[in-house]
Amino acid sequence: MVVVTRLVRALRFGLDDLLAEDLRTVPFEVDGEQSVEVTLEYDRERAVVDLGCAGPDGWRGWSGGAREGFVIRPAAATPGYVPGPLEPGEWHVQLGLYRLPVEPIEVRVTIETPATSQVPPEPAGRRQPATPRASARALPAPDGLTWFAGDFHAHSTHSDGEQSLGELAALAVRNGLDFLAVTEHNTVSHHPLLADVGAAHDITLLPGQEVTTSRGHANAFGDIGWIDFREHPDRFVSEVADRGGVLSVCHPLQEEWAWQHPLATLPRAIELWHVTWLRESTATAPWTLLSRWRDDAILLGGSDYHHPRHGYLPGTPVTWVAAEDRSPDALLDGLHAGRTAITRLPSPDAPALVRIGDDLVALAAAGTVLGDMEGRRRLLHGDRVVLPAERAGTGPFRLESPGGEILAVSP
Repeated sequence: MVVVTRLVRALRFGLDDLLAEDLRTVPFEVDGEQSVEVTLEYDRERAVVDLGCAGPDGWRGWSGGAREGFVIRPAAATPGYVPGPLEPGEWHVQLGLYRLPVEPIEVRVTIETPATSQVPPEPAGRRQPATPRASARALPAPDGLTWFAGDFHAHSTHSDGEQSLGELAALAVRNGLDFLAVTEHNTVSHHPLLADVGAAHDITLLPGQEVTTSRGHANAFGDIGWIDFREHPDRFVSEVADRGGVLSVCHPLQEEWAWQHPLATLPRAIELWHVTWLRESTATAPWTLLSRWRDDAILLGGSDYHHPRHGYLPGTPVTWVAAEDRSPDALLDGLHAGRTAITRLPSPDAPALVRIGDDLVALAAAGTVLGDMEGRRRLLHGDRVVLPAERAGTGPFRLESPGGEILAVSP
């Protein structure tokens, strides 16, 4: 007979509590149990409370406001949480006070050891028929390199996305992508699964983490372990660099998720073209921000894909990386070297702007306008226009429609 230990903590939080400290913990003990289950209850019409977990040996997962509970077992865990032995000692349920009313409400945390619920398997996703890869377009590239098409911002059920890793991979393949960075909020539970899921769908899945705070988000790329979102963002910058990864500030100008943290050193990478800017494609704010960024900026785009109701697929917009192949290491090398470009779409007839050495090459460019960071603009004639560095102007560069709609970006 299995004896279930059930611990209930009824807490009260209001806006004053959030303003005083937005991350709270509920401690509990583990002593030989083989699993744990946590349930979170509160009035979701009036508040948003994020959920996570830490064990004595480190971080075990985060699901933000997307879940009402989780299970951790040695061999399986709720997506977003890391399976493995439950080390004895003091564990902590992590509560992020994201949105609360003025008057306190009850937040109830129930902890059961061992867990009474099972962990359902993740849907594998139906493999898509052979899809022409965007890289088959063969954009002109430096010798030994190929431009691979991808997306540097997407979510699955391992955080607040609604589709499994396999389902997400299938969508990216359907849109012709060569690679997809999976960037879950404050967790790396998906990292060990990416290689097998990618192989099953014939797409490269890049390890990522969206380091998420109440004052801004940053994507950490590379198989570099977990980055602690509770630290000052200056630590994000230094730790990601020390571990060989790339840190990119996400959607730095987007509504309530704009980047507000002061930084001693700016990271090189910036999500210059977030999907929301496609809806305001003549906006000039991104260029104002870029003029204040680093001269060696790595320019990225991201769809921030979460669910089909967006009405678009991963790869909206497309970020291209010039790399030796589409392995994670080669793509990361391309990032470190700053060999990126961004287009609105992966289609072979979409206007594109790429670098080959010092030359700037515009493709499908007839009737487009080339702009630079000094404000110079010129009308391009012909589908393929090659501009040597001395004629191109001061980068980064952008292709626009005659009406000012952004079509493509290049460093």
